[in-house]
Amino acid sequence: MKLSRRTTVAAAVAATASFALLATGCSASGSDAGSSSNPITLTVTTFGTMGFDKLYSQYEKEHPGITIKATNIDTGDNALTDWQTKEAAGSGLPDVQAVEEGWLSKVMQVSDQFNDLKDYGANDIKSRWVDWKLKQATDKNGRIIGYGTDIGPEGLCYNGKLFAAAGLPSDRDSVAKLFGGANATWDDYFKVGEQYKAATGKAFYDQSGFIWNAMVNQQPEGYYTKDGKLNIQNNSTLKSLWSKLAAGAAAGLSSNQTQWDWGKGKAFTDGSFATFVCPGWMLGVVQGQVKAGGGDASTGWDFANVFPGGAANWGGSFLTVPKQSKHPKEAAALAAWLTTAKSQVATFQAAGTFPSVTAAQSDPGVTGASDLTKFFNNAPVGQILAERAKGVVAQYKGPDDSVIQSQVFGPSVQQLDSGKANGDQAWANAMKLLDQLVVNK
Repeated sequence: MKLSRRTTVAAAVAATASFALLATGCSASGSDAGSSSNPITLTVTTFGTMGFDKLYSQYEKEHPGITIKATNIDTGDNALTDWQTKEAAGSGLPDVQAVEEGWLSKVMQVSDQFNDLKDYGANDIKSRWVDWKLKQATDKNGRIIGYGTDIGPEGLCYNGKLFAAAGLPSDRDSVAKLFGGANATWDDYFKVGEQYKAATGKAFYDQSGFIWNAMVNQQPEGYYTKDGKLNIQNNSTLKSLWSKLAAGAAAGLSSNQTQWDWGKGKAFTDGSFATFVCPGWMLGVVQGQVKAGGGDASTGWDFANVFPGGAANWGGSFLTVPKQSKHPKEAAALAAWLTTAKSQVATFQAAGTFPSVTAAQSDPGVTGASDLTKFFNNAPVGQILAERAKGVVAQYKGPDDSVIQSQVFGPSVQQLDSGKANGDQAWANAMKLLDQLVVNK
């Protein structure tokens, strides 16, 4: 995309000056709000591992008079519940609200409750992002309500030590070839899993939910069609993938872990499983879990440039400014600053969140060495994620996408992993929940 054009030099200079003032955090509701003589507090709500903590301190240092009060919620699902509760109440939302891709469509249904960031300079910086990221945050009336943080191209995390002990190749290039390289399929993945299970007697992946999520995200249309209709009950592609998932669980390839709870990290260090699906932001989660479980880089986790079924995007977030904000100009300036190329390089280094800003994707801070690369056996994680991002197309996410993933298919995934239901039974149970929980449009 191109920057918005101006008809005169004077207009361009005026616009630039206006945005420069905004970027300092001194363009405000009052004449000097956010200055040292008129301090304000900006509230921010995020979730998961977004890597902003050090940036908050830096912003406060560079913007005297602004204090950031940050709240981080453990998961995206819980953050959705928090947002919905406060949105319905008409109060309590922060100045800057992080929104997850999976519930962005729900947010778009009430997009008028968010500030149009074009009022605060968005047109002047909209060329930062990959085009599909910006389009996701633009409502039907052309209002930009969110600045993109990360995107979630997926690669495969694996434990090289466990692979070697099972007699499988353990270096990254050989592991990629083992799964089929550029032509890797889910059949290849489950076949290797069966080999691993036969050699070790242990599970191959932590649980089936994340595998299912990846499978769905790879499709041109997932739980919804591009025009917003439910796309599940008679979807032969999804049912075929579900059968593969069920067969894997029946073969003992799932460790039947609880999603987002791996025994305080012990499952990542005790050999409970050997592979893990990893969008960029999940790399920081893996690192944190391994450390929580008493492990470190020597535990053996690595990152390969391969993913069964091809390119997939899981997650990615946006920073929005709710209409409830008392300081929308300052909040928009903070959101813009947190999504500069420099800031996205910093969040990548802190949490593995792969940038949606194009300039950051090729920055040495992303493509070069970092604490994260050292942890993953010196894997060039930034370069791998850049490769995995090729071919990713943003999938339309309907208003109940996250509900379907966690509350419709979540229980059935657990039934597969625990052996309480076979594939057909678990699918039927999911369809019952779909009818109960989601309005069929």
